Amino acid sequence: MSCFTILLGGRVVVTPRLLAQVSGSRVIAADSGMSHAAKLALKPELWVGDFDSASKELQSEYHDIPRLSFPEAKDATDGELAISEAFRRGATALILVGGFGGRADHSFAHVMQMVELASRGADVLLTSGDEEAHVLQDHLALTGLAKGTRLSILPLTNLNGLTIENLRWPLHNQSVMRGSTLTLSNEIHGDPQMTLQSGIAVVMVYPT
Repeated sequence: MSCFTILLGGRVVVTPRLLAQVSGSRVIAADSGMSHAAKLALKPELWVGDFDSASKELQSEYHDIPRLSFPEAKDATDGELAISEAFRRGATALILVGGFGGRADHSFAHVMQMVELASRGADVLLTSGDEEAHVLQDHLALTGLAKGTRLSILPLTNLNGLTIENLRWPLHNQSVMRGSTLTLSNEIHGDPQMTLQSGIAVVMVYPT
């Protein structure tokens, strides 16, 4: 598996879990996402974007990183362009760092990009360190999370046959309508196991 970390321009909280997740991955920075490189001890192999949000100081500090430049008037975000370049370089798994905490439209777009990529078979994690998003299609297992960690399942479609284990409020073969809040704000009691007969959901986790 070839894992790439994409540095996006949103909020990042550096945690031991996040450092472990990105360790050993190849790295591409999207515009101002380069500002996260030093605190994560990462050296990107490429810097992608129109550089409208990367300060002159940041550009000077990382002048030695190869760049792939685009005009400001373009049909995709810098993040999407960085993701495309990662796949062109052989990525099979992506860690999208800094996907939350910026503009709401960008955060939502990152979530929907993650869902689309997962539907094509890619392994994708969207994280800002203290907030993670995962895609649940058939089965999802999570590890390394402390007891009491908050977990929410957001149904993007109607869910059929949802089973969740090792949480404070487990479910077995449950149907959940799109837009329902039934599966919000659960708590982890062990390594969560989630299975789904049909439908698609986003699982939000808030590591402590």
